Amino acid sequence: MAVVGRKSEPSLFDNLKPPAPPERTEHGVVVREVQCRNLLNRCGIDDYSFNCYVGCGHGCGYCYARFMQRFHPHDEEWGRFVDVRINAVQALARQLRRLEPGSVFTCSACDGWQPIEARYRLTRECCRLLVAAGFQLNILTKSKLVLRDLDILTGGRVQIGVTITTPDENWAAIWEPGASTVAERIEILRQAKAAGLRTVVMFAPLLPGISDTQEALGRLFAIAAETGVERIWTDPINPRPRVWPAVQQVLRRHRPELHDRYQRVLFDAGFRCDYRRQLDARIRKAAQAAGLADRLA
Repeated sequence: MAVVGRKSEPSLFDNLKPPAPPERTEHGVVVREVQCRNLLNRCGIDDYSFNCYVGCGHGCGYCYARFMQRFHPHDEEWGRFVDVRINAVQALARQLRRLEPGSVFTCSACDGWQPIEARYRLTRECCRLLVAAGFQLNILTKSKLVLRDLDILTGGRVQIGVTITTPDENWAAIWEPGASTVAERIEILRQAKAAGLRTVVMFAPLLPGISDTQEALGRLFAIAAETGVERIWTDPINPRPRVWPAVQQVLRRHRPELHDRYQRVLFDAGFRCDYRRQLDARIRKAAQAAGLADRLA
């Protein structure tokens, strides 16, 4: 699909440099420049997914992408390193010569608009190529930086989704220290909708005793109603590899009385089954109260 009426920008192809030695950002995140063979991969969520970065500076305490460390070992803990796939744009351009357009989950193992993207602009350039080639982009982010790229996303086959884990700013800062605030994420939905893009929200992971209560769910669904999102996804906290130690660290520091409950939700099959049933009932009740039952995925 040709993209009409957009101003051209200097391409990242024109400014490629050899990989730089590792460096540490002002927030203590170690950044390394690496090479990739391919960027676009087959995906179980959509037809494809891509990640310009390995690792994520958001440092979310529950992040499921920690499993990536099995394939990309690092001395630093998750959230303290980012590998930049410096040739991502060239790798994608090569693939687009032979791939049929499809839907692309953006991004699957990191946030494509995490802080380092402000410097490298790789996700932006890859999204530009994909939109111009007629691909459908299904974006999910916690970063206000995505608003920088509305100029290349507007008019394309693009859906913008935002993850909100809790309506409480204090808890969001604890669990997601490098991500944008809840208010900033709400603003993403507002501006994307105003730009004519389809918008969705992901309430996940719903945290036991924090964001899975009826009161918290009511506030979350009020956000969905106010922003007019077309679809709402929800998901409980899940027992993914390497997640439990990080979750324990947060709980021991901030809510030690919830430690045993989280452990049972994650690892006791019978307890988890009952929990899921009760949580689903609370979600349905909150959605119905907000008039959004038909938008639940």
